This record gives sequence, structure tokens and C-alpha cells, in this order.
Amino acid sequence: MIRALILTHRWLSIPLGPLLVLWFATGIVMHYVPFPAQTESERFAALPVLDVAMSLHGPAEALAKAGIDHPDRIRLVQRMDGPVYVISTAGRSTAIHADTLATAEVSAPDIALSIARAAAQRRGLEADGAAVAALDDYDQWTVPNRFDVHRPLHRIALNDPGGTELYVSSRTGEVVLDTTRFERAWNYVGSVVHWIYPTILRKDWAAWNAAVWWLSLAAVVAAVSGALLGPMRLRYHEARLCSRYRGWHLWHHWAGLICMQFVLTWMVSGWLSMDHGRLFATGRLTPSEQAILVGAPDWTDATAGALAAVHGGVREIEWFAFGGRLYQRIRRAPSQQQISLLDGASARIVGRFLQPADVNAAASRLRGDCARSSEVEPGDDYPFVSDVPGAPVHRVICGDTWYQVDAASGAVLEKLAPSRRAYRWLYQALHTLDFPALLAQAALRTFLIVGLCAIGLVFSITGVVIGWRRLRMQLR
Repeated sequence: MIRALILTHRWLSIPLGPLLVLWFATGIVMHYVPFPAQTESERFAALPVLDVAMSLHGPAEALAKAGIDHPDRIRLVQRMDGPVYVISTAGRSTAIHADTLATAEVSAPDIALSIARAAAQRRGLEADGAAVAALDDYDQWTVPNRFDVHRPLHRIALNDPGGTELYVSSRTGEVVLDTTRFERAWNYVGSVVHWIYPTILRKDWAAWNAAVWWLSLAAVVAAVSGALLGPMRLRYHEARLCSRYRGWHLWHHWAGLICMQFVLTWMVSGWLSMDHGRLFATGRLTPSEQAILVGAPDWTDATAGALAAVHGGVREIEWFAFGGRLYQRIRRAPSQQQISLLDGASARIVGRFLQPADVNAAASRLRGDCARSSEVEPGDDYPFVSDVPGAPVHRVICGDTWYQVDAASGAVLEKLAPSRRAYRWLYQALHTLDFPALLAQAALRTFLIVGLCAIGLVFSITGVVIGWRRLRMQLR
């Protein structure tokens, strides 16, 4: 038994030891510099005021022109070439000019450049030297699956002091990502290494998913075998516990005994980050739940007449389905919006956000044991935050399953079955220390994350030294 553990730990740790060193080191980097992403405030800041004075076709006509029956959402935004409907469905985004109903895809690089330059200037970025850098299906910063509906993407380099680059969707003409030189440099030694994220591998999601899952599992086995061996290799000498080892082995043994609980939980929770439905629920709605909570309203109610009363610096109009009913969302600022319920030719103002009654009406058709919705409070064990500042997130509890609804957009953020709630603690809490008590103490959380990763880094370095010496001995 001990011999098998020794061999397992040794020959898994020798090839995986350098990877553990990198994981701990890059974990520190990632805490300070996350992977590049465009925030909702950045996206909204780039939107110009809508010009609805001109004669525009309605959303229903744009749907018919695009040949789409049941969209998820429709947004009306202003581009430098006129108002455009952006129609979103599962796995697809389509753009239609609101005045002519012609396709609004952006294939010409000069149009993408104009869009990016205008967006940058509205955000207060220097764009005088902007130039087209590339048109790619994938690059290092656009490999996540959320960009699939926008590929290929025009990459526009602003050539400003910060080395900012904007990515313009060829499907919708929207700026969907921005990166800076600082973010790119640190992420090459942070997220890219930590997630094993080189473009050539990550663009094939299935291959990346399998490769990282098996590597992480092997690392877990190496850590577990070491954790079992640690206490076994202690001995009593002169009425005290002593290690059987000397030199680097001694340092590795004692360091492992001290930090093994953290190393084990961090390795296992990191492996669980690659679960993707293997052991735990994914948090996605079933088709029947989707049909109830979202539904298929009569999209012909979204007519051009709904635009007649729009005025006063509107930057985005959105139509979305919730509970089988059609809503219109008018946005003037990130936190300034109005939601109306469309019913035939009439529109009833709901308020800034969806009301509990709207959420309860939809949830009542899910199952018979659904309680009335409640707001997710700050500091909740299962925190969800809307993109809109100050907007509530409603929680509906139906038996042992919870549904979280963003009152600002009507989006069902996540379905929390018991399995998913367990996953929140076993992965998120253990891997990123996002316990509610620690989230309220940012400095303490940072100290713990950096300190524990530093301890794990030192510990794994001792293992690499031992592994290198063993490997040299075997090669001789």
C-alpha cells in the first residue's frame, strides 16, 4: 500500500510539479488582473443617443426580415450608419437596419474602424491613431464561447498610450471587448497559464475541456497520495514526532503537513471548475422551464408605434420576453431605465424594474410549491448582482430549487438546484474564498488568497527540486 502511494505520488508529481508551481504563482496574478472583459458600464458609455425622429420599421418587421420566429431579445441601438436592431437567439446574433430592413452585418474593415473610433471617443479614449489590426475568428482574448455569435471579430488598435484594442462584432457591429497593453501582458503570465488557455487549444472547446479536466484530476490524485503519505512517513523519536527525511525532502514533508489542507481543497476545487455538468448541475433551465419563465409572446405587439413616444436622450431600447409576456425596456443611462408591458396596441408602465408581482405570476406556473419571490440581499450566501446599479435580483424558491431573476432585464440568471448550491461552496467558495464574510472584508480576503498561494508556491517548488533530482538520478 505505502509503496503504491509512493510510486503514484512520485511519478505524477514529477511531470505535474512545474504545473502546480505555475498554478499557485498565476493564482496571485489573477487576483489582481482578471481576464479582459467589457463591463456593462463601458458598453453603455460607448452608445450614442438614438435617433428615432426618422421613419423606422418596428422590431416585428425586423424579425420577419431576419426570418426569426422566437428571439430571446431585440435591442435597438444607434450606430454611425444609423439605428440598428440587434436580434439575439440561442447561438446567433443578427443585425438589421431599422430604416431599410437591410442586413447590418459589418464586413468592411473601414466601417468597423469608424464604429470603434466613435465608441472610443465617447468613452474618453484617444482614437486619432486608430487602425484596423486584424479580422480573426479567434485570438487569445476572444476564445471564450460567448464570442461565438460575433465571429469573426474586427480588432481595432487605438494606438493610444495604454495600447487599447477594441473588438467589433462582424455580426452586429457592436464593440464587444476591449483590452489594454497592461491587461494583455499580465494575463499572459496569469489567466492564460492558469487556465491552460493558449488559443490553439482553447478554440476547440471540447479538446480544451477534456485536456484540462484530466490534467486537473491527475494533479488531485498526486495531491491526495501525498496527503496520505505525509502522516505515514512520520515517526516517534525521543518522545516527539520526526520526519524520516533530510534536506529538500524534509522541507517538502513538513511544508506538506502544514499546508496540505489548503493544497487539497484548492486542487479539488480547481478540478471542479472544469465540471461542466459532469458531477453537478449546470444551472441552466430545462426546455419546459424556459418555456414558462421566458415563453413565446406575440412579437407582433412590438410595432413601430412603440417608438413614437420615445424621446429625451434614449440610448438603447430593448424588447424581451418574460413569463410569456412582452416587455419594452427604455434605457437612458446605466441606472436610468423604464420597463413597460406591451399588450396589443397598449403599453402599461411597470416601473424601473420588473415588480415582484410580475415574477410571481411567471413562477406560479412552474410548479405548485413555489413561494413568493424575495430580493437577494447583500451578503447573501448565494450572491447575484445585476448589471444595472441598484437593481434587485428576485429569488423564487420552488421546493428545493431556486430561480434567480434580474429585475432590470428579466433574465433568469441561474437555476440553483441542491446540486448547484453545493457546487457554489465546493468550487467558488473554496477556490476563490468568496465566502460572504470575506467578501465584506476585501483586504483580509486578498491577504488570505495571496498568502495561501505563496505558501503553496513555496511548497510546490520543494517538490519540483526533489522531482528534478530524482529524474536526474533515474536518467543516470
